[in-house]
Amino acid sequence: MKKVSVLLLLVATTFSCVSKKKFLALQQENGEIKSELQKTRVAKEDLESKFDKIQSRVDAYNSKIATLKQENNTKLDVVGNIAVISKATKDKMRETLKHVNAEKLANAKTLKDSMNLAVAYNLEKTISESNINEDEDFAVNINETVVMISIADNMLFNTGSYRLSSKADNVLKKLADVINSEPSLDVMVEGHTDARTINTKFLADNWDLSVMRSTSVVRKLQEKYNVAPEKLIAAGRSSYQPIAENDSSENRAKNRRTRIIILPNINKFFALMSENNTTVAENNLSD
Repeated sequence: MKKVSVLLLLVATTFSCVSKKKFLALQQENGEIKSELQKTRVAKEDLESKFDKIQSRVDAYNSKIATLKQENNTKLDVVGNIAVISKATKDKMRETLKHVNAEKLANAKTLKDSMNLAVAYNLEKTISESNINEDEDFAVNINETVVMISIADNMLFNTGSYRLSSKADNVLKKLADVINSEPSLDVMVEGHTDARTINTKFLADNWDLSVMRSTSVVRKLQEKYNVAPEKLIAAGRSSYQPIAENDSSENRAKNRRTRIIILPNINKFFALMSENNTTVAENNLSD
């Protein structure tokens, strides 16, 4: 009986040791599995984050593609170093070129040439419809996409003064009519003097005189003729851009002038044109 008891105790002890070892092994294996599972979860979250970023970029690109498809007519082209124009603007230019002199049109070899012809045509039309007539004291010159109007000193100011005379009203009203007729126009007013020095209580030199004269014109256009101030630029050139030698009374009178520079915003300019003309000059304006 004693032998049987000892045998049973030995068997129980043996099974106890084996079970403990298996338990520890299973416990270790369970820990390793949990660790791998955690690593897998972290990797999964990292991949999901990367996927979300990629998906976001794909969505952004798709949105851009859709926008470009919808706005195909606003695709921009660079014309030399003077302007950026849209396809819609080029379409307007084609329509305008139907009315341009055929000889001039034949000499237009580039998009820039065609743009200059179209803008010049419309500016000339705007000037003529405003009843501005050229004479020795009032000259209009269209240079590519810019209109330059030169007004003699005696039509606007008294000698040596920056205050506008009563004679200025008729000229400035006509000028305001041109500016107000086209919302796309910006206007720079430049004052120019002759080379004789000036120094008064209010004017230190010709710089002062030229700037004060341009400012007087700008104020009058804004306050009396309702030209939008954001379209106006006041500038003074003093005596440093003469158009004649300062060697006679007659030549000095030519140098005393106010120059009005009309600068069209190309896209806005053509956006406001009539759409009733047909398309021309396809070779000059091909996409």
